[in-house]
Amino acid sequence: MKIADVKANAFAMPLTSPAFPKGPYRFVNREFLVITYRTDMDALRAVVPEPLEVTEPLVKYEFIRMPDSTGFGDYTESGQVIPVSFRGERGGYVHAMYLNDHPPIAGGRELWGFPKKLATPILETEIDTLVGTLDYGKVRVAKATMGFKHQAADANAILAGLAAPNFLLKIIPHVDGTPRICELVRYYTTNVTLKGAWTGPASLELHPHALAPVADLPVLKVESALHYITDLTLDLGTVVYDYLDEQAHAGKTYGREQDLVEG
Repeated sequence: MKIADVKANAFAMPLTSPAFPKGPYRFVNREFLVITYRTDMDALRAVVPEPLEVTEPLVKYEFIRMPDSTGFGDYTESGQVIPVSFRGERGGYVHAMYLNDHPPIAGGRELWGFPKKLATPILETEIDTLVGTLDYGKVRVAKATMGFKHQAADANAILAGLAAPNFLLKIIPHVDGTPRICELVRYYTTNVTLKGAWTGPASLELHPHALAPVADLPVLKVESALHYITDLTLDLGTVVYDYLDEQAHAGKTYGREQDLVEG
C-alpha cells in the first residue's frame, strides 16, 4: 500500500477494516430512562474538569436503549451526565458511560472522546415497571426503576434539553504514554423527533466498584425521572479547549464562580 493510499484511507483502525464506519450517525427509536438525582457538590467538583463549572449538585443517570443505530447496530448504554456551564453556556458533561457493543465504544472514544467502557447495561419493562440495570462483569453497580408511562412529560422541556450542548474530555495517548490529545469537545444532537415522553415515580441505587465508580457520586435524593423515545442524529464535535496548548492559555485564569477570563 502506497503512502498516499494510507493517507487517503486512514479514517479509523484497523486501516483495512475499520471498527466503525464514517458518519453521520442516525438513531431510530432511541429509548431513554433518565433519573435526575441530588448528590454531593464537592464530589462533583472533584470529577468535573475546568474550565467547565458545576452549576448545581445534580447528576442525570441514564439508561439508553438503541435498537437501530447507523453503523453501530443494536446496543444499550448507561452512565452519568453532569449539568455544567462553559463560558456561560449551560450543557451537560458526560462523565461515565458503559455499553455492550464494540463499534460504538471504539468510535465514541476515538471520534468524540466519549468515556466508554465495556459492561452489561439492560433497559426493559417488567410488568408495570421500567427497569434499568448495569452490571460490570458479574457485579451489579446500578439499578433504576420507574413506573411505566404514569404521566405525560413536558415535551418542550425535553426537546430543549436535547438541543443543549454536551461536553467531553477527549484523551488520546502518545506512543510513549504521554498525552498527545487532551481536549474539551462540544457536540450536539440534531434532527430530533420526539415520539413520546413520560414521567412517574422512580428509584435509583448505585453500588461501589473499583472500575465502575458510579457510586462516587452518591444518590442523596431522586429529584425526577423521564422516559422518552426519539429519533435523532449524533453530530460530530468541535474542540473548544486544548489542554496541551499552553501558549494559547497564557494569561488566562479559571474559577468556579467565573467564566474563562481572557488575558
